[in-house]
Amino acid sequence: MSEHLAYSEPEKIKSIDAEFLSGHRFPYQEDISLVEDVDLDAATPGDDINWLEDVELLSEDGTPAVFDRYSNSFLKIYFPIPAGRENEIARKVLITHLQSGNSYGIRLKETHCKFPQPELGPWVAGSRTVGSEWKPPVLEGWEAPLH
Repeated sequence: MSEHLAYSEPEKIKSIDAEFLSGHRFPYQEDISLVEDVDLDAATPGDDINWLEDVELLSEDGTPAVFDRYSNSFLKIYFPIPAGRENEIARKVLITHLQSGNSYGIRLKETHCKFPQPELGPWVAGSRTVGSEWKPPVLEGWEAPLH
């Protein structure tokens, strides 16, 4: 055995954000003009926007961010946010992210969704349905043990 074996701990990832999951930033994270016109009332099905009231501007690694519960990750916001509009802008960035289908959790729906539901959620009228034909994955070469 060599005395010169290099050993180091693998890098530990302590937080995951949307950029890590997708490998890039999205334009609406960097340009407020891309979310200014988002109509939160129109983007919410029905008259109830209560779920949006729970969405607030947070911070991740010292950067303003909004939490995307569909991918369990933060979506960082890189443009200056006008004072007094913090939560409104966070909600608009999140809705834009969800409606565009860029949320990693939404991207996983087609493969892993076990019951029929709109791919892009209720925020996009006419979104195709996924999960209608889900089958449990099969590990190639593996057979269930006899009982």
